[in-house]
Amino acid sequence: LNPRFAGGASIGAAYKADMAAVNEYLAQPAVRELFPADILFKWGVKGDDKIDGRFYLYAIKVSTPDGKAPLDGSVVTGATEQYAQRGATAEVSMTMNAEGTQEWSRMTGENIGKCIAIVLDGYVYSAPRVNSKIDKGQSQITGDFTIQEAKDLANVLNSGKVPAPAKIIQDTVVGPSLGQESINAGMISFVIAFILVLLYMGLFYKTAGWMSDVALLTNVFLLMGVLVSFGAVLTLPGIAGIVLTMGMAVDANVIIYERIKEELRGGKGLSLAIKDGFSKAYSAIIDGNLTTIITGIVLFIFGNGPVQGFATTLIIGILTSLFCSIFITRLLIEGVVNKWGKISFSRKWSENLMGNAHFDFLGKSKISYIVMIVVLAVSCVSFAVRGLNMGAEFTGGRAYVIRFDRPVQAEEVRMKLQDVFSGYEDAANVSFEVKQYGNENQMRIVTQYKYDDTSDEATSEVDRILYDALHGLYGYPITFENFRNTQNDINGILTADKIGPSIAKDMTWGAIWSVLFSLIAIGLYISLRFKKWQYATGATTALAFNALVVIGVFSLCYGWLPFNLEVNQAFIAAILTIIGYTINDTVVVFDRIREYLVFYPKRDLRENVNNALNATLSRTINTSGTTLVTLLAILFFGGETIRGFIFALALGVVVGTLSTLFVATPIAYGLMKREGLGKK
Repeated sequence: LNPRFAGGASIGAAYKADMAAVNEYLAQPAVRELFPADILFKWGVKGDDKIDGRFYLYAIKVSTPDGKAPLDGSVVTGATEQYAQRGATAEVSMTMNAEGTQEWSRMTGENIGKCIAIVLDGYVYSAPRVNSKIDKGQSQITGDFTIQEAKDLANVLNSGKVPAPAKIIQDTVVGPSLGQESINAGMISFVIAFILVLLYMGLFYKTAGWMSDVALLTNVFLLMGVLVSFGAVLTLPGIAGIVLTMGMAVDANVIIYERIKEELRGGKGLSLAIKDGFSKAYSAIIDGNLTTIITGIVLFIFGNGPVQGFATTLIIGILTSLFCSIFITRLLIEGVVNKWGKISFSRKWSENLMGNAHFDFLGKSKISYIVMIVVLAVSCVSFAVRGLNMGAEFTGGRAYVIRFDRPVQAEEVRMKLQDVFSGYEDAANVSFEVKQYGNENQMRIVTQYKYDDTSDEATSEVDRILYDALHGLYGYPITFENFRNTQNDINGILTADKIGPSIAKDMTWGAIWSVLFSLIAIGLYISLRFKKWQYATGATTALAFNALVVIGVFSLCYGWLPFNLEVNQAFIAAILTIIGYTINDTVVVFDRIREYLVFYPKRDLRENVNNALNATLSRTINTSGTTLVTLLAILFFGGETIRGFIFALALGVVVGTLSTLFVATPIAYGLMKREGLGKK
């Protein structure tokens, strides 16, 4: 088989169709009768550069009654690559256990001068010729290998010890047009969000705000440098992680600046206020960022590729922002003070903004509990009646984004698909979804037709059905090849995503466990850090409420809002990010309550808690504001592919801020009061 591009590469989509055509031909009864019944045909896994990149088709003789290989990887105790004793080529050294040694001795003795194939997942990785009988269980496989080829073969032999075969569980193809559009949208949102955050800090905190902007610029360079050094691939969720990191990066500066302003209002000198402001802010900063890192770690463990990219940038961004906020910002501020003897931390209009708040948050706790119960009840009813718009990641199936050369209506596309699907006996009752995706000439189509079959043949069949149904909607005679070619940056299929049912089930449970583990990990951390279970109970209850509200809104509003509210892996990443981010507000408030209980032990617990909420109100509004500004920039300018994800984050920031004030703190207060901790 002559591939369509350079040989030596692993099997790619460009010539899988050719292989499938050959397999289909060989499977015809008339052709199959020409060959012995004990012959199987297997393709080589790589093209051979010596024959212009052509692929070998091996005829393998079946030597066992059940058709299985006489030896499998379970008998291989080890395989390593090494340079051959003579020449510059490499070879593979393989050892077997006692059972394998005995069978290997028989096989090699009976097949001297013949070849024995090494097969993994239906592909021949090597077919070495037997030169002599091997009865010691130690073999050398030679074949003019490079060291990398020998390493790959050794990995195959070692991997063969795993009883489960490798299967394609998720296959995603993204065409260059949508990819470039996503890149452009991501960069536009990045620039806009970056400028907005810089202006926000500079306008609110004056000179100190501009110093934090310098630290933020340094943070971006550090983050990019670390990602480049790791060789990280920048995806759209990764860009979102960077932009979100920018919003969170100023959080530490806001905490520090608000602390310094408090110290200045208390009558301290500038140098002492700066010193005490930084030292008193460290506890809240470290606790808040560690809880976010916990969720980032859970995201990385349980997420797939794009979600892991988001988690990676989030974790690295938190670490670099901590360094820049605590170290670089302090250097800049102290440098300005040493040179000019003064620095401004606010403007006239922002100096005492929310600084003298005396709102009775705990007095509204009954109202907040009623609202919380009503919201949860509405969410539960919506779950029962409407359910969730589950993505293919959780149901299994195929998802396509298709571009037309003119505006089309979703109902028009749906009727065309229904007419064609009804002509297939096994597809008449298959469900599919059609939704506008971005512009009016783009549609997202999700179908579960043959969702349990991830083979190339099934994919080709689904592509053909889509083409038969939709080619009439184009203003010109588009061919099937152009329609299904994702490398075509004009019209047709832009992205194709297929997920098998087994991975869909795994993703569903993985999502559930990741959320639960995040809540448990954060609860345990807060219990250990604050040494009172009441804090952990209030915090985890509020976090669970935040997650349920966001899920409830997605259940209630999908199909009504002008963008996709699909529950997929990105949505789970959003839920976990909400959990990790909104805990920051709660930790800062709890840290101040703990401080007031130490400094003012004779005050009533209610007074201390209310004072702590009011004292941190400016910080709460400012940090939520900067993050919300960045998220809104991505929501409006970041492109369709990430809009639902960002909507979940923005909603979570708003709900999380309110739940800190009206859910987490009142619950912790009520539990502490019941335990008689009012003056302890």
